[in-house]
Amino acid sequence: MKTALLGGNRFEGDTLRDLKAAILNEEVAKNKRDSGLDDSEIEVIIAREVKKRRESILMYEANGRPELAESEKAEISVIEKYLPQQIDEAELQAIVEMKVTELGANGPQAMGQVIGAVKAQVGNAADGAMIARLTKNALNK
Repeated sequence: MKTALLGGNRFEGDTLRDLKAAILNEEVAKNKRDSGLDDSEIEVIIAREVKKRRESILMYEANGRPELAESEKAEISVIEKYLPQQIDEAELQAIVEMKVTELGANGPQAMGQVIGAVKAQVGNAADGAMIARLTKNALNK
């Protein structure tokens, strides 16, 4: 954040400042202000912030505000640098199908179980909405 601000990149600095505020809020909420959060907890917060912005993009585009959607997209590109490398859809599809087979899942009632198993394996390296969509498709085959 400091490097971005000193380098004149105010947009990136402000975006990182907002992210730092979200982390600080979570530390206070969990009463971990002195010890701080561990890396996995911070990854969850970063993923949540990206998800919020993706939802905002959808709302802005649906309401004819593309300039606001572009701003949110730019913020996502700054924030995603701090997430683990994301799994591509084909690799995630293979993991979902493997978990469906392992669990012997069939039908929509097993969706939560499969999603939980996939999230346990991939962590924050995949978007939850994509996991849900691929799981739903795999269980409806």
